[in-house]
Amino acid sequence: MSAPAAPPLTSAALVSWDDPQRQAAFHRWLDGIAVAHRLRPGSLRPASADASFRRYLRIDTDAGSRIIMDAPPEKEDCSPFVKVAGLMAQAGLNVPRVLEWDQALGFMLLDDLGTRTMIEVVDPDNPPSNQGLYLRAVDALVAWQAASQPGVLPPYDEALLARELALFPDWYLERHRGVKVEGRLRETLDSVFKLIIERNLAAPSVYVHRDFMPRNLMMPENVAPTLGTGVSSLPPEGAVSPWGGPAAKRASVETRLGVLDFQDAVYGPITYDIASLMRDAFLSWDEEFVLDITVRYWQKALKAGLPISPDFGEFYRGVEWMGLQRHLKVAGIFARLTLRDGKPKYLADTPRFIAYIRATAGRYRELAPLLRLLDEIEGTQDQTGYAFGRV
Repeated sequence: MSAPAAPPLTSAALVSWDDPQRQAAFHRWLDGIAVAHRLRPGSLRPASADASFRRYLRIDTDAGSRIIMDAPPEKEDCSPFVKVAGLMAQAGLNVPRVLEWDQALGFMLLDDLGTRTMIEVVDPDNPPSNQGLYLRAVDALVAWQAASQPGVLPPYDEALLARELALFPDWYLERHRGVKVEGRLRETLDSVFKLIIERNLAAPSVYVHRDFMPRNLMMPENVAPTLGTGVSSLPPEGAVSPWGGPAAKRASVETRLGVLDFQDAVYGPITYDIASLMRDAFLSWDEEFVLDITVRYWQKALKAGLPISPDFGEFYRGVEWMGLQRHLKVAGIFARLTLRDGKPKYLADTPRFIAYIRATAGRYRELAPLLRLLDEIEGTQDQTGYAFGRV
């Protein structure tokens, strides 16, 4: 007599757990909210992961799907996520509502904004064809910045800027490249970093997403990117927003780009998010397209009354200096993700950041020591001219 066939593998079986106790706690939590939100536990499956210790799962309901955030509380504090989600919703951005949150366990039920990120629909070989898509991102950015108030989010101050810059010598140079940061090298970096911080702190302050780029922007579902329409799911009856009051019903047709990964938002330089958008961690554009979108952002920001320089040249120089700080930081972060966290895929994009850094350093006399330092470490040659060429 043959052995009975094994039962079919459910979607939930695709979700792995390193900690059996956390797995048990998760299923108790899920069972407790399943009926109220019409969840189908057997449909649970991985959705995505990011560079942190968070991961995201997707689960079906009787009408559409939801996202579950799994964020171990000893490693991730979800409070900033909840706070910033509320601020962004109030500013009119399309962000996921928090439908359930077990703060002690680090489990959260969220709206599902879709499965396609903006970077998945961008055509990297035809920059002008992406103008409409990028201008939708710009509209979301301007709305976010226009809602800014001091004293609400942590300041992007000198101390934070310096801690971020320190990631470059600590992780990229010393641990990745094996270069001892001491003597003349240390003096050069200290001098350049001081200048970068001073230039960036001179910019007016607004709300800063801090990772505003196509991988964190979501396309409306079932709609061609150029049309700008899509259908979103409606909230469960009686859902309550964690920042107070009944959760507003979403329109049945959602046209806005969704915004994710905003939990690290701060109050700081207005130049930061447009630098993030146009000098992307995973996608490079030529200078013509970068200038086109940045000029259009600047025009929209002026019209919205944002505290932005009326001189575009002055503003653009500020964007370059802010981008430089971000690129140095991210090169360090990507090295750390590889060497400490076992995520080597990020380091493959580091040459893009070195190219960004060299391009900016090559334009400003004050940054010549940084360019020489990079050329020596990377074995590259001095460049003339300026470009955001693909690498």
